[in-house]
Amino acid sequence: MNIALATDHAGYEQLKSLQAWLESLGHTCHNFGPASLQPDDDYTDFVKAVAKAVASGEYQRGIIMGGSGQGEAMAANRLRGIRCAVFYGTAVARKVVDASGRVSHDPYEIIKLSRLHNDSNVLSLAARFLNMEDMKDATKLWLETPFSNEARHSRRNSKLDEA
Repeated sequence: MNIALATDHAGYEQLKSLQAWLESLGHTCHNFGPASLQPDDDYTDFVKAVAKAVASGEYQRGIIMGGSGQGEAMAANRLRGIRCAVFYGTAVARKVVDASGRVSHDPYEIIKLSRLHNDSNVLSLAARFLNMEDMKDATKLWLETPFSNEARHSRRNSKLDEA
């Protein structure tokens, strides 16, 4: 799979490790930046490049990082055709319901749902909240989980780009 990557200073080191791991699994990755650690950089500069690359179809998926992952996801989701999900930890809500309606204790259920229901094409990881193992587990699951193609989910997803 062709994967576009970017971060800001908060995830600079983690993204290099994640890229090496993804490439060891056979994925082709392009790092849209930054090229060097710049503590005062702006995530928007790098995230927009990933979002444009994924929205254009040049890359099948994108993975972005920042301190919380929230601002990065907001920046990516401004582009038509992008459905960016945020993952910032393995905490489980009191009652997590999985895609089939059963109570789940899986800390990665939100990752599965972002693909099954929302067909997310960009994943935003919270560099200050996740260790590398959690990043790898979440990323692997996200890349391997297909979109359900259920009509109701396709309909809802298409409405995101109507505005």
